[in-house]
Amino acid sequence: MSGFLEGTGTLTLEERRLIVDQALVLLDQNYVHLPLKTAMHAVNPVQRLRVLRRRLERQTEQTMPPEWLFHAEMSEIFHSVRDLHTNYLLPEPFTGKIAFLPFLIEQYTDAQGPHFMVTHVAEGFSAPGFAPGVEVTHWSGIPISAAVDLNAARFAGSNTPARRSRGIQSLTVRPLRIHLPPFEEWVTVSYIDESGTHHELRENWRIVENLPPMVDADAISTGALAQGVDLDADEAGRAKVLLFAPRVVAQEQAVQADEPVPELRRSEIATTMPKVFRAQQVTTSSGRFGHIRIFTFSVDDLGSFLQEFVRLVGQLPQEGLFVDVRDNGGGDIHAAEFALQVLTPRRIVPEPVQFINTPLNLRICRMHRDSSGIDLSAWVDSMEQAIETGATFSSAFPLSPEDGANAIGQQYFGPVVLITNARCYSATDIFAAGFQDHRIGPVLGTDENTGAGGANVWTHKLLTDLLEDDRATPYVPLPKGAGMRVSIRRTLRVGALSGTPVEDLGVVPDELHRMTRRDLLEDNVDLLDRAGRLLKDREPHTVSVTDAVSVNGSLKLKVRAANVDRVDVYVDQRPYASVDLTDDQADVTLPVAAAARAARIDGFAAGQLVASRTEQLP
Repeated sequence: MSGFLEGTGTLTLEERRLIVDQALVLLDQNYVHLPLKTAMHAVNPVQRLRVLRRRLERQTEQTMPPEWLFHAEMSEIFHSVRDLHTNYLLPEPFTGKIAFLPFLIEQYTDAQGPHFMVTHVAEGFSAPGFAPGVEVTHWSGIPISAAVDLNAARFAGSNTPARRSRGIQSLTVRPLRIHLPPFEEWVTVSYIDESGTHHELRENWRIVENLPPMVDADAISTGALAQGVDLDADEAGRAKVLLFAPRVVAQEQAVQADEPVPELRRSEIATTMPKVFRAQQVTTSSGRFGHIRIFTFSVDDLGSFLQEFVRLVGQLPQEGLFVDVRDNGGGDIHAAEFALQVLTPRRIVPEPVQFINTPLNLRICRMHRDSSGIDLSAWVDSMEQAIETGATFSSAFPLSPEDGANAIGQQYFGPVVLITNARCYSATDIFAAGFQDHRIGPVLGTDENTGAGGANVWTHKLLTDLLEDDRATPYVPLPKGAGMRVSIRRTLRVGALSGTPVEDLGVVPDELHRMTRRDLLEDNVDLLDRAGRLLKDREPHTVSVTDAVSVNGSLKLKVRAANVDRVDVYVDQRPYASVDLTDDQADVTLPVAAAARAARIDGFAAGQLVASRTEQLP
């Protein structure tokens, strides 16, 4: 640790002033949540930056404080808004590095209250009686619950469950792109082993190069413009794969080398995206179900993501599905919203987004109202109108194209439950909100709320490049690899909660399950059993075309269904027939040309749309 820190401290006074000036531009002119955060958390980050800038004017190269104090103050100002999209990103040599201890700690709850337990230990690390299952009682002499609360107070989080969850994670894993290295060089961990013996362990912090990110958020691209990711969670997730899941790294390497995938668990399905998905069959007290973890929406190929999602759920039991997005910090908002259609017959309405009305945001939208691949024209009229009306926000328009969010339609026809926790953030918050707003199924949470991050985030580098042809651009490249990110567009919910912002409110689950000791040690056994009980009495609803024959210009379809009493038939998006089913089947003759390309069959039960399938016709 001390050797690593010897390489820091190269920012000049002018470079520090430039960083503060650029932070003022982002927070004062681009930051969409500034009014909300100022009101909800009683903070004024813009004024704090102005005060810091004034202090820097009075300093000289000889009198300026150590660089780590500058980074600490910048980080504190950005953390004050409790927005995991809006970050000060430390410069070299912090970029890409992780500070860690060789074990993970997680919380479970029983009748005696919360407990903190070691759940993973890095390969090659050992200590007397130290293994998954030991209970941690003190952290450097502080009762562990108090240590978690102190940690939680230091890190951003939109609500209490989110802050506490991050307080636990940051005990042992800290991405240095977001956080300064721990001030302490080591920690002392007091723990009780399985025999009830008390031990104490002193362990040094370590620093390692993290796995590379899956998406370049600085590039001007559709993916970068649609980013909704908690960078802290994204970095920590990759670090946990590197440190505690070597089998996932091995699977990824095998996929890239086109070799057989090693070390699959029993009932697990091989995937081409082991860092993104894990799919398996599980047996609960309520029956057999599919369980698919989506670890991240940070993908660089939207089509491959959707194709693999469809393939995996198609190989899982069709009696019911658990979609588990715990600890998913988000990624590509398109990936999150496009995935919803796979699970429901209802048409997906993507969440609309808004800019805050400022002269700078208007300049950006005007410059890119007709740009190839970057179309911000939808927001321009309302932002120009705001000059006269004084409206705080622009009009709201979907970020994800609605046609794309419904292009492939329903692919899984069993009942679905969504499993969330407080580390679900950003694009995952948007996914969870869409799941709930479209009434796809119950939401089962292991915390009282998701992380409550409802925004599209752009980096300072992306904003700089978007205005590179503007001679009056206020953006200046940052020195020595420093960076910043800002929530640029806020998201609003649809459906029954239409117009409600996701930021700071998040998604409240329909059912709450507190993680148990067995969950942490036995692969979520109690959690999945609870999810199974939610689906126990829910039936799959299916529709399909088993045969399609053209005869004398008419189209004859054989339709089969399960738990459906009526089907409506559309041919090439035109309505043609509505038929009641007998014995779960019907013959439908459509007086249309034999050149028809596709038929959509909508299935109803008691008047409610319950299944929809589009079939390509011969």
